[in-house]
Amino acid sequence: MHPGLTGAEVADRVARGAVNTTPRRTSRPLRHILRANLLTRFNAIIATFFVLILIFGQAIDAVFGVVLVVNSAVGVIQELRAKRVLDRLAVLAESPVRVRRDGREVVVPPHEVVVDDLVLLGPGERVPVDGRVVESDGLEIDESLITGESEPVAKPEGGEVRSGSFVAAGGGAFVATRVGTESYAARLAADVSRFSLANSTLMTGINRFLRLITWIIVPVGTLLVIRLFTSGASVSDAVVGSVAGVGPMIPEGLVLMTSIAFALGVIRLARHRCLVQELPAVEVLARVDTLCVDKTGTLTEPRMVVTDVHPLNGVAPDTARAALGALARIEEKPNATMAAIAASLPDAGWRPGETRPFSSARKFSGASFDGHGTWLVGAPEVLLADGDPARRRADRLAASGLRVLALARASNLDGGERTPAALVTLEQRLRADAPETMRYFAAQGVDVKVLSGDNPATVGAIARQVGVAGADGAVDARTLPHDPAALADVVADQTVFGRMTPQQKREFVAALHVRGRTVAMTGDGVNDALALKDADLGVAMGSGSPAVRAVAKVVLLDDNFTAMPRVLAEGRRVLANIERVANLFLTKTVYAMILALLVGVAQLPVPFLPRHLTLVSTLTIGVPGFFLALAPSNERARLGFVPRVLRFAVPAGLVCALATFAAYTVARANPASGMEADRSTATLTLFLVAFWVLALVARPYRGWRLALLAAMAASFAAVALLPAPRRVAALAFDPHDTLIAAGIAAVGAAALTVLPRLTRR
Repeated sequence: MHPGLTGAEVADRVARGAVNTTPRRTSRPLRHILRANLLTRFNAIIATFFVLILIFGQAIDAVFGVVLVVNSAVGVIQELRAKRVLDRLAVLAESPVRVRRDGREVVVPPHEVVVDDLVLLGPGERVPVDGRVVESDGLEIDESLITGESEPVAKPEGGEVRSGSFVAAGGGAFVATRVGTESYAARLAADVSRFSLANSTLMTGINRFLRLITWIIVPVGTLLVIRLFTSGASVSDAVVGSVAGVGPMIPEGLVLMTSIAFALGVIRLARHRCLVQELPAVEVLARVDTLCVDKTGTLTEPRMVVTDVHPLNGVAPDTARAALGALARIEEKPNATMAAIAASLPDAGWRPGETRPFSSARKFSGASFDGHGTWLVGAPEVLLADGDPARRRADRLAASGLRVLALARASNLDGGERTPAALVTLEQRLRADAPETMRYFAAQGVDVKVLSGDNPATVGAIARQVGVAGADGAVDARTLPHDPAALADVVADQTVFGRMTPQQKREFVAALHVRGRTVAMTGDGVNDALALKDADLGVAMGSGSPAVRAVAKVVLLDDNFTAMPRVLAEGRRVLANIERVANLFLTKTVYAMILALLVGVAQLPVPFLPRHLTLVSTLTIGVPGFFLALAPSNERARLGFVPRVLRFAVPAGLVCALATFAAYTVARANPASGMEADRSTATLTLFLVAFWVLALVARPYRGWRLALLAAMAASFAAVALLPAPRRVAALAFDPHDTLIAAGIAAVGAAALTVLPRLTRR
């Protein structure tokens, strides 16, 4: 047996820097967070406007710049909070590595593995660094995450292993040859464990808006600036008017609110011990309409208990129990079933020679014992012939909800001639909260599919007990068609599947994608890793294999499947609220563009000072948008984010602009009112119509939402009526024009109420 490195040799390699240190990528570095929240194109434009107003205008008109700084600071703070939470949880979820040093097995964090360390491997463990195999006990490595090949590869002594792969069966040890950034691990970690906004449908839609707005701002803003500078106005008035006209076109808070909503979603889930490894996962949570779960660990408790051993064909009960106890102990890290058998049956002292470890593809394990022959244990459907009476008995036991395994004598470890020797039954306790969880998903319109490697009758019985819809017709996965179209038909109609292989789980996910489903897949065993990787949202149990946790986007650290309703609800809250906020911000952008265009064509002065627009946007968008972005919501996510927001924002912005321009034009025709009164009329009209937009977006009404609307209305009334705030805001209302503004705003509100229905049609 290879003794591994000594303590002195490890210290020498640490001193030389030959350690498996790689940058932690569960969250963005501070410099990236600052750059993403501060150094944006629109922030640069707003900052330029801020400086111009300070130079050419009054300081009060530059308040929008202070608001921008505060908002950006909030975004940075929230993402830093999320970063700290993720980094702390990532340490808890990090898989330790078993190494042999000074002849003893020790457990170390991955970053403490050094070159020439002897790394030990067992079933389901992830290969942390590259190396050369020196001990192999039926070691089979799944390299699909690297090569794409789904079949496990046998690794004899002298074989090469690479980080990013994982143990499919057996065990062994290898000497580390490449660690840190020189190994596959660094690149894999960057791909499967990052905190980013990449690949987000929501952010893609928002970026489309921003690109469109950029192209529109340039010609409209240019027209307005030229008009102001050629109208005979002073340089100061022209600059202030240009900023007042162009500034509101920029939805500077939309990306900020989205980032805050995502970050707070991560923090909320962290309180329930859910580690979100990618920000887009919060969005995908809301879109999930199909949830694939395993039976063990989700519907039932992960632990099992042996209830009985049923000898067959005259095999002595003691012999059957001895064989089962010996087979349960051949693997260093047995699965839950073998661990339950080992705990229930004594060790009879049988010593194995050649062994065949369990794998999900074979569905059995075996060993040859000196003086006792070759024995296999596994699925009855695999080890027993279809017409065998023992097979029928196994089916009857499985139909009662028990887990059933077959024990057989064999001529060799590949199966060969087999003689049934016993059936062993195990009992799995239902999770007490599983029925309630299933009811929640049904109420939310999420289809639950139960995929298990167990007997279909067993899986169906358990699924019926917890209330899974359609559990009566459990399907044997071995009968599933291989044609993608035919498979898609089956998976759409059926709910419970037994005897699933790892490859079939991948095909299952692909078939659901063919039907346009958004799929979440839960899992904990090594056989679930590939399906989790292919699913839209992979959810791993915290105690699951390192391979599964590596590819999952969400890790339930406490193995608590009942956290899934909270996970789904959080995603839906974020997505529905961001859509509300997008409606507000883009409505402002639309009305600002149309007003600038109308003013430029009509050759009129800009109807606002920057402080007027700051007041209106703060009370109808900024403050309420912040609260709406973080509010509770159970709305189901829908496709078509971009067209749906445009269908609301374009007509709403058009109504706001036309109503404001109409009131402004009428006020200018009044010889008794001056420019300050005309601008006040335009400001009042815009606030009233934009406030109605806010009222429409805030539906359905709750107590706190009504209080929010009342607070915004009261705040504007206070500014408009109290002498000191009114003087600072440069408001001076003409009674005649105020009545006209209220009437035009009422017409605009009526149009806003009707238009969304027409655009939906």
